[in-house]
Amino acid sequence: MGSLKDELLKGIWHAFTALDLDHSGKVSKSQLKVQDNFDKIEFNRMCWTLCVKKNLTKNPLFITEEDAFKIWVIFNFLSEDKYPLIIVPEEIEYLLKKLTEAMGVSWQQEQFENYKINFDDSKDGLSVWELIELVGNGQFSKGMDRQTVSMAINEVFNELILDVLKQGYMIKKGHRRKNWTERWFVLKPNIISYYVSEDLKDKKGDILLDENCCVESLPDKDGKKCLFLIKCFDKTFEISASDKKKKQEWIQAIHSTIHLLKLGSPPPHKEARQRRKELRKKLLAEQEELERQMKELQVANENKQQELEAVRKKLEEAASRAAEEEKKRLQTQVELQARFSTELEREKLIRQQMEEQVAQKSSELEQYLQRVRELEDMYLKLQEALEDERQARQDEETVRKLQARLLEEESAKRAELEKWHLEQQQAIQTTEAEKQELENQRVIKEQALQEALGQLQQLELERKQALEQYEGVKKKLEMAAKTTKSWKDKVAHHEGLIRLIEPGSKNPHLITNWGPAAFTQAELEEREKSWKEKKTTE
Repeated sequence: MGSLKDELLKGIWHAFTALDLDHSGKVSKSQLKVQDNFDKIEFNRMCWTLCVKKNLTKNPLFITEEDAFKIWVIFNFLSEDKYPLIIVPEEIEYLLKKLTEAMGVSWQQEQFENYKINFDDSKDGLSVWELIELVGNGQFSKGMDRQTVSMAINEVFNELILDVLKQGYMIKKGHRRKNWTERWFVLKPNIISYYVSEDLKDKKGDILLDENCCVESLPDKDGKKCLFLIKCFDKTFEISASDKKKKQEWIQAIHSTIHLLKLGSPPPHKEARQRRKELRKKLLAEQEELERQMKELQVANENKQQELEAVRKKLEEAASRAAEEEKKRLQTQVELQARFSTELEREKLIRQQMEEQVAQKSSELEQYLQRVRELEDMYLKLQEALEDERQARQDEETVRKLQARLLEEESAKRAELEKWHLEQQQAIQTTEAEKQELENQRVIKEQALQEALGQLQQLELERKQALEQYEGVKKKLEMAAKTTKSWKDKVAHHEGLIRLIEPGSKNPHLITNWGPAAFTQAELEEREKSWKEKKTTE
């Protein structure tokens, strides 16, 4: 009943608009009372008569005025429940699909999409007169004659407005004379009416449907085929369809109608229209919610932009301070490098002076040893030369061990220095926020680095001194070997080539680089002891 009132109000709105009346106090649904026997088609026709002459286009249309009236009524059924009345593109597509299906042609979705592209974006839909012109200009019914289009409009009108779910010719068996007569049947949500012909002028009866009715298929009998039975509370109707397909379609349609009556549901086209409206309302609400969220996001984005701008300014200030600190650090580093270069030059000069002193001392020591060798007795010098040779070998081994230890310490210091250097490089690459703390650590590590460099220089100096001592000992060993050889030659010259054979010691003789030694192990230890005492005394 609410839907009927909406449609009647829309017709009244069209009439008031055509008469230029002030309808600010238009009739509401609560004020509009509709009687059960009210003929809404005649009421719509009256409203149509009031508004058609003023609003219908003067351009020639492919449809009759009666067809235009039916489209006007369909518009009132499908249009939105707000004023001024319009029909949205989704309902236009639904109506055009219905018309093309009724004409028996395929729906051209691409053509409708092109029409939607050219649709005026400033409007949400079409008015009733624009819809009549759209259907009447034949844009979506090309190739169809006027009669086919009129039949299609009538079929859609019957379904959407008159609630005709199905209609067609069938043969019905009479109740009194039991004869079979062809009738035009019209199925509506709660009734099946049958007429003499499809012009609906001579009604022969009604079959009232309720939730207690049922429909059953019957076998062929009495020469009649495709039979089915409609059982109601007080009557039973036997009907014969033209073929099996029609029979099945009617049984299915009647069964669906009874099922809807049991559920209390409206006709399928009205239920579908309500679902579409609810879906549009839902989509509109979602769109409004989305727009609201977009506005909130935009405001939040603007706030974030302001926050980011403030953070950027702070970062620029921090970067400026960091650049100044970096400049100071570089200046300090340059000063330290200059100081380190000066210290390095001074260390080189001191090392050169020490090398000269060592060379001078070495020369003086060589002269002193030469004088000592000249003053000592021939055999004493020979013994001392042999002792010097052994001692030089021990010193050489000691120097080698010392050199190896120094090399190991130097390698360890170099590894530690490289480690500190890598730590310093990693510390430089850390974030700006830790730069101050890293700068303090860098100063401490640079001090440790300077100390390590000093220790490394000292180790280098000690290594070179040990190397020089090793060279000196080596030269000393060579001189001792030459002296030993020269003394052997002198002894051979003084004593001659012939030497008396004397009984040797029972103790095993020592072996030297020049052959068997002229003294035993005990004699060698005695001489070594006396040589050490003499060294200590000197």
